[in-house]
Amino acid sequence: MAQRVIDLVLSAIAALVSVLLSWPYWRGYSYWAESPGMWRLYFGLGFVLAVYVFYVFLGSLRTLFLHDAQGRNAAPSSPENES
Repeated sequence: MAQRVIDLVLSAIAALVSVLLSWPYWRGYSYWAESPGMWRLYFGLGFVLAVYVFYVFLGSLRTLFLHDAQGRNAAPSSPENES
């Protein structure tokens, strides 16, 4: 359970950084969303999606490393396998 909380917090921080890097104020609202309300909706939905994507990525990355560690432990250590 603690690992899920850590993943969620890391995902939220990564998504917040992503939103701050693309904030519309220094673009003068010059793209498709002309009003500040539409920008808030656009970035709000983007933030939620980014948290989900980062959360799934961290879970997949953990699974990848777990499988790699299990594969290394299961491999027989013999002179023929070493190169």
